[in-house]
Amino acid sequence: MITKEQITTLVDEVLTGSDRFVVDVTVKSGNVISVFIDADSSVTIDNCVEVSRFIENNLDRDIEDYELSVSSAGIDHPLLQTRQYLKYIDKDLVITNNSDIKKVFKLVSFTDTELTVQEACIKKSGRLKKFVYLEPTKLDLSQIKEIKPYINF
Repeated sequence: MITKEQITTLVDEVLTGSDRFVVDVTVKSGNVISVFIDADSSVTIDNCVEVSRFIENNLDRDIEDYELSVSSAGIDHPLLQTRQYLKYIDKDLVITNNSDIKKVFKLVSFTDTELTVQEACIKKSGRLKKFVYLEPTKLDLSQIKEIKPYINF
């Protein structure tokens, strides 16, 4: 069976020296492999193809068959690595705490253990709605279940 560690090692190897990094790797039964990458700048389709080909060149389908998908950690994907937070400074995030309460916050700063955020409250002015941000507060990462970019249309 192909392991998550094997795939992570291969992806780290191909991304060394670039601003791209591994966000998540899953290996499900039947060797269904999903790789999510991100970058300090942006991830292109060519970046995903490069990672996919590198993995394919280092795994032998004659020994073990697999299904592989490589993609960027899109806007609907949770933020799983602290390094991802850098792109979201001064942007809105949906943060779900361990009690499954979701709130929108603007990210002010972060460390390896906590986020400094401003809670977003909706202020109505006639038909228009806009966010008003409260005073900065700190959230311990151990109390957070999930962080996703806030999508506003």
